[in-house]
Amino acid sequence: MYKDELELAEERMKEVIESTSRDFAGVRTGRANPAILDRIVVDYYDTPTPLTQIASVSAPEPRLLVVTPWDKSVLGQIERAIQKSDIGLVPANDGNVIRMAIPHLTEERRRELVKLVRKMAEEKRINIRGVRRDAMDEVRSLEKEGTITEDELRRAQDEIQKVTDKYIAEIDDMLAEKEVEIMQV
Repeated sequence: MYKDELELAEERMKEVIESTSRDFAGVRTGRANPAILDRIVVDYYDTPTPLTQIASVSAPEPRLLVVTPWDKSVLGQIERAIQKSDIGLVPANDGNVIRMAIPHLTEERRRELVKLVRKMAEEKRINIRGVRRDAMDEVRSLEKEGTITEDELRRAQDEIQKVTDKYIAEIDDMLAEKEVEIMQV
């Protein structure tokens, strides 16, 4: 009976892991990564539209991003959206594509990015623990209803904790990889 709660909790924890991966991809390192531009929203014919839906983003060189819109008339709006964003890149519009050189990160900026990534990871750990808390509450209520026995309650709590530990360790691994990536010169 508690297996459903365990599966639901694990599914929600996997979603947190996917979210962590997307968030970490959006943090700029010293290398060009098209995912940096995933959060940019362009005012496309008075409709807020994600950049990735109106243009292709590529990294032809390790330190260069190129945005190629499918509709050339939107180049100006894309350029403004990139300038307004907080990613710290300067777009260069040549009339056909927008190029952005990825500047070298200073040591100070790298440390700031590591702090940012650590903060993101802690928020994700808190999300995982929230999922654990919800699952624990649910199995406790099953035990109070008499649907599961006390032994099954203990077993369910142990399994939920094991799953929680597994996903928190996964976040920690992702954090360690991202820190190394950011600190590489």
